[in-house]
Amino acid sequence: MDYQVDENTLKDNVILVTGAGDGIGRQAAISYAAHGATVVLLGRTVAKLEAVYDEIENLGYPQPAIIPMDMMGATRQNYLDMVDTIEGQFGRLDGVLHNAGLLGVLSPFEQLGEEVFDDVMQVNVKAQFLLTQAVLPLIKQSPHGRIIFTSSTVGHEGRAFWGTYSISKFATEGMMQVLADELNNTQVRVNAINPGGTRTAMRAQAFPAEDARLLKTPAEIMPLYVYLMSKESDSVHGQCIDAQPKRKPGAAS
Repeated sequence: MDYQVDENTLKDNVILVTGAGDGIGRQAAISYAAHGATVVLLGRTVAKLEAVYDEIENLGYPQPAIIPMDMMGATRQNYLDMVDTIEGQFGRLDGVLHNAGLLGVLSPFEQLGEEVFDDVMQVNVKAQFLLTQAVLPLIKQSPHGRIIFTSSTVGHEGRAFWGTYSISKFATEGMMQVLADELNNTQVRVNAINPGGTRTAMRAQAFPAEDARLLKTPAEIMPLYVYLMSKESDSVHGQCIDAQPKRKPGAAS
């Protein structure tokens, strides 16, 4: 698919990116800013968020904002307060990229620990559920509201030893489909992206022996991220799209 967009396609848009401190989230924030968006950087490590903030400013893009938040412990009220802050500062919210996530532990199903299971579900599923509920009233007011979830190859088809992470990504795709169906007759577009094997810290954690130089960088998969956040993607709704569709089977993200 051709993911060409106008260079100012996100001008005046306010876009929230979770897990914006590094990896795909960091690159997405920079790419959205490069196309004119004011980006709200959400993450748990302030120093990383400040580094992304400085990079966006130094590139001459619209001034971003920082919201430090640990999604492991965040409550419904924390997300509602966050939305109040965004509305108070910007008066709008046009898009959300759900990028933050935990890998957990790769192990046989019968050995999966309850604590790890709970942690992964908290960050990968419940936090996204609560955040999405909180932002929906503002997103619905946008002329081109966008919500993008992050799935995985193992969110399409379960795979041995990927237990908790795989289950969380099946849940993520289900949440996206339910929300998309409910918002079918609105201007809001809800989709998911499977980034595929990408040069990130999470990928290195899952495949420590892999040669990272053979993987695509976050920047190389950004055309899809920008396209799905833009007005050019008005016809795309309720889909999970692979950022690397030609990648060989067996490579999970």
